[in-house]
Amino acid sequence: MTRFSSRREVLRSSAQLLPGAALAALGCRSTESAAPAAVVSKRVRDVRAVSFVLDATPTLEGAGVSLRRSLGTRALSALDPFLLLDEIHSDRVEDYVKGFPTHPHRGFETVTYMISGYMEHRDSLGQGGQLLAGSAQWMTAGRGIVHSEMPNPDGNVFWGLQLWVNLPAAQKLSKPRYQNVAPDRIPELSVQGAPVRLVAGTLGGERGPVDGISVEPTLLDLRLPAGATFEHELPQEHTSFAYLLEGHAELGEARTAARAGQIAVFGPGQVLTLRSAGAAARVLLVAGRKLGERVARRGPFVMNTQAELEQAYEDFRNGVLVSG
Repeated sequence: MTRFSSRREVLRSSAQLLPGAALAALGCRSTESAAPAAVVSKRVRDVRAVSFVLDATPTLEGAGVSLRRSLGTRALSALDPFLLLDEIHSDRVEDYVKGFPTHPHRGFETVTYMISGYMEHRDSLGQGGQLLAGSAQWMTAGRGIVHSEMPNPDGNVFWGLQLWVNLPAAQKLSKPRYQNVAPDRIPELSVQGAPVRLVAGTLGGERGPVDGISVEPTLLDLRLPAGATFEHELPQEHTSFAYLLEGHAELGEARTAARAGQIAVFGPGQVLTLRSAGAAARVLLVAGRKLGERVARRGPFVMNTQAELEQAYEDFRNGVLVSG
């Protein structure tokens, strides 16, 4: 009996003994003559890379409140549609008690998120009350509002954040409105073992209580246990950033490091990925649709042109900012 030293020799011998059709029927093909195998398409993960990481800047604001500003600085003036992000976090009453006495706004939205302590709020529309720990307020200033925000020294750590969000030109003179969200209205979910408070946007089939906002925002308060990973899909073109509240985290596939008091700005993509670095971490995740419009900004007013800014100041001086 003839012995063959390789499968290739077996196939070559079979080809001499059998017609091509019969050989094909037997399913005997050499690797050289086989038709290319169907390529199985694999979805490419469009993970957002971190563009840069910046330290928040210590700043005095209001009547003398010590805070950290990560967005709205010389280093990072804006991230369309976001204009400012401030964090107050202190157990020293003198750092925050002077608060933010009566002041105006026009042309954008302020978002206040309280973690600890509470804030007394009063305004020109007759709205008032307390923003308690765990609550959120999304205020659309629109054509104009005059209000005050006064931290209450209750003996606990005061910890809160405020985000400014631009309004599109068509809504800058809209009627002011509030979305006051009590703590028990904010869904608290567990995603891959990470507790998440969903203030705005969608996550795991749930929708946050803040709605009707032009920039389609996402606002998540994420706690990452030690060694945990979190992923979240967003519209590819939305601006997104993470602000580290506690601990250390690694962001994106490159595992860019960020620590408490730093803002990490993501580039374009669809998937956000975060990992806690060693110990647990807490992260504020923010995203929203870009407006792509001109911005004219000064003090408490954000408009599209310098002429509109001048009009806002004139309306305020003449006492018609709210009714104009």
